[in-house]
Amino acid sequence: MRKLIEQVAKFGVVGIIAFLIDIGVMNILLHLHLNNLLASTASFLISLAFNYLASMKYVFTHRDDMARWMEIVVFFVSAAIGLGINEVIIWAGTSMLPADAAVSMHAKYVLYTNASKIVSTVVVAIWNFIIRKWLLDAPAPGKPKNERSFARRLGAFSLAHRPFGWQ
Repeated sequence: MRKLIEQVAKFGVVGIIAFLIDIGVMNILLHLHLNNLLASTASFLISLAFNYLASMKYVFTHRDDMARWMEIVVFFVSAAIGLGINEVIIWAGTSMLPADAAVSMHAKYVLYTNASKIVSTVVVAIWNFIIRKWLLDAPAPGKPKNERSFARRLGAFSLAHRPFGWQ
């Protein structure tokens, strides 16, 4: 239980830094009058690069039974789903504004977009932690490995099928 609490805390620190990158870039783009969905997509992708590097270095332990290429695929597929969740929440949070709100009601548009971004960040963070813990995190040392688990089977597949000579 202690390891899980430490892991959640590390995930939180990485997530807060990624959130600050995400919301900072998004607001810069919003103030340049970029559409909120385009701004949030760009900022999400920029913060994702930091999140991947920091999460795999400080939060999750690499599974010896999974190839790095599969780890990257799982991380980015789960992130793509997270991006979809992010976009739907931001769209829903601003869809009631008039079509020209980005220009005519810019302050309200930015406020609603930021409020929606905060909600989406919480939802996506929960999604990311659950999916990454399930599929990417190595079992605790000394804990028996479940040979029939999906993560273990996915790892075995990835070790047997290395595309383009990847490791």
